[in-house]
Amino acid sequence: MDKLASLLHTTPAIVWMALKIVIVFGGVMSLAAIFTWVERRGSAMIQDRIGPNRAALFGKIRIIGLAQILADGIKMFFKEDLIPTDANRRLFWLAPFLAFVPALLGFAVIPFGKSFMSGGHTYHLSVLDPGNGMGMLYPLAIGGMAVYGVLVAAWSSNNKWSILGGMRASAAMVSYEIGMSLAVVAIFMTAGGYDPSEIITAQGHLPWTWNVVRQPLGFIVFFTCMFAETNRLPFDFAEGESEIVAGFNTEFGSMKFSLMALAEYSHMMTASALIATLYFGGWQVPFVKDPSVMLSVACFVLKLVFFAWVFVWIRWTVPRFRYDQLMRLGWKRMLPLSMVNLVFHAWRMSQGH
Repeated sequence: MDKLASLLHTTPAIVWMALKIVIVFGGVMSLAAIFTWVERRGSAMIQDRIGPNRAALFGKIRIIGLAQILADGIKMFFKEDLIPTDANRRLFWLAPFLAFVPALLGFAVIPFGKSFMSGGHTYHLSVLDPGNGMGMLYPLAIGGMAVYGVLVAAWSSNNKWSILGGMRASAAMVSYEIGMSLAVVAIFMTAGGYDPSEIITAQGHLPWTWNVVRQPLGFIVFFTCMFAETNRLPFDFAEGESEIVAGFNTEFGSMKFSLMALAEYSHMMTASALIATLYFGGWQVPFVKDPSVMLSVACFVLKLVFFAWVFVWIRWTVPRFRYDQLMRLGWKRMLPLSMVNLVFHAWRMSQGH
């Protein structure tokens, strides 16, 4: 730790910022790529299959099938990139980036470890200073922009099935976004602000003081809405192979399709990080009041990976809901429950609890 402190003391701020960007976004993209393999291995385990385990480096080094990620990347890179004749070419090229970039940027203000002092300066382990005025409003706003990637991909491809998938995604977003936002507002209210560091500190290091225990109803609403936010089963209505072919990305192939798939898994990483931060103490280590920086980072990563696995687990366990069932769930269940949760915690605060 002393070596790290001396290094930071002589490191310009721009280098420290670049280092955090490489660590965070490189880490999120790496985890997203690994979880494309975890998804298939997990589904195989749940369905009593083997899953991808044959791909090997140099024909010998299998590494439990992890080389499949590299094989998929090479395959996608060399696939023919077709663009429909009547597609809007500019938007067709832009759509994968509109889907991928918001999924990645949502991680920017989430602290992935404990802040520390060096040379009279405080160093935050997040890409952006969590106390910059935006706080946890930033990932919620950026996450809401991800639907533009789906809509632009659907409309630009000039495919009727794709457009139907895009419209369903936008309608679904309206139905669950309000309930999800009200669940988070209850946390802002009890924490006294929307600075993620304050939210983590307010939860403390004891598991029974975390927000999942204090606000179980809000957690259920937020956790459920996250599946719709990431367009994953049981709420993947932008796709829905049994109903609208392959959905919004029907016409996309090669690296465009690969970027959209990576966007889904990057969004899943960000959603897992939000769940860990808002409801499970963030980087706080259970029963350790003042953990080291490395221990706090390790604890946060473990929580993130666990919830990412829960996303995979739920996908291959729960069947897909119908489109109208999500509408009913969002408007008639999630919204009233989140309002009850908000009013209850406002009443508790007025009573001095």
